[in-house]
Amino acid sequence: MRKIPATLINVFFVGLLAACSHAPTTPAASATTSVTPSIPVAPAAAPTVILISVDGLRATTVGTGMMPALDAMAASGVRAASLTPSYPTQTFPNHYTLVTGLRPDHHGVVHNTMRDAAMGKFVSKGETALDGRWWGGEPIWATLQKQGGIAATMFWPGSEAEIAGQRPRYYMNYDKQMPSNARVDQVLAWMDLPAAEQPRLITLYFESYDVAAHATGADSAASNAALKEVDAALARLRDGLRARGREASTNVILVSDHGMLTVRGQDVRYLDELVPANTFAAVHVGTLAGLNPKPGHVQQVEKALIGRHDHFECWRKQDLPARWHYGKHPRVPAILCHADPGWRVLMHGMPASTAQRGEHGYAPDVPDMAATFVATGPDFVRGTQLPAFDNVDVYPLLARLLRITPAANDGTLEPLLPALRDATP
Repeated sequence: MRKIPATLINVFFVGLLAACSHAPTTPAASATTSVTPSIPVAPAAAPTVILISVDGLRATTVGTGMMPALDAMAASGVRAASLTPSYPTQTFPNHYTLVTGLRPDHHGVVHNTMRDAAMGKFVSKGETALDGRWWGGEPIWATLQKQGGIAATMFWPGSEAEIAGQRPRYYMNYDKQMPSNARVDQVLAWMDLPAAEQPRLITLYFESYDVAAHATGADSAASNAALKEVDAALARLRDGLRARGREASTNVILVSDHGMLTVRGQDVRYLDELVPANTFAAVHVGTLAGLNPKPGHVQQVEKALIGRHDHFECWRKQDLPARWHYGKHPRVPAILCHADPGWRVLMHGMPASTAQRGEHGYAPDVPDMAATFVATGPDFVRGTQLPAFDNVDVYPLLARLLRITPAANDGTLEPLLPALRDATP
């Protein structure tokens, strides 16, 4: 891996990004450039693709006037009734599904917190997320670069790890303190690079709504303020594309990983009130609790937990509802306890807080879990409204827009054909 010296960095970004561990590569911010083996040159005629995620954004927000820049994007392009998240409706599993087209059961990122027999514990916000061994499948940036293109990631789960032998040519170390406008400016700076160095795929991630909603509720003043702040950043991106004359050559896709639901602190059930805590190990708790019975206690734990309870239900992993496409991967705990909407399943003494006012992780068919899909650009039919479709279908769409051959995936382009100007399957 090589580092490129900084050029024309303004004082604001120097101060903002001083904590980044890689040398600056563009006029706007600090990023990393990776060196890839000699590969064929991809077609140059394809439009640039910008994939945006607004973490936790519910499908029902589009069209309400809360986010006018997003509403304008939907009006000028394509809007789906909703994007159905994969199970579990957690951030890391679904972000990685969006860029691989694989269900969590197939790509291996089965939860934000998980255990692996060989590697130990994975925590989404920890150093383990930088270890490519956790990430199966092939993310779209790897697919593109293997076929001669260049990718850039302005934050995305998995983008800091080497996966399938690749890192994005340009990527940022995740910094939650980086303002939304600064993230947009970095995207635009990548688009200002010399033509031979420009990325054909750029990801852009905003987490401020998810953070505010967890702390204060899905529809709180703070959460609504976060939506407005993100929308202002979307307008900044739109204006930046217009100023560069790039609107007609850029496909922009905005998605979310899941929705959000307001919960009450008192709506909690505790596993250790049904079976002693020393009989099992809890891998994760909350809207979805996963646990492994300890040796010699399998029958005791299963007898106490398997089945329907007050506001939650537990299954052996192999007996989960088939529609969730979940339970076969070895990292999935032996027993899963799934909370009813608005409720949580916890353990006394564990750090999961009852103070959180917004949650996700419920079944994908819970209305408030429905995610967002909006797209605009030269490859899309203006004014198209699509029915709901699964988020595994986003990956084959990205491959189609980039004019590359997709890796093996669980998705299909079929639901999106009515939205594409070239609808040839």
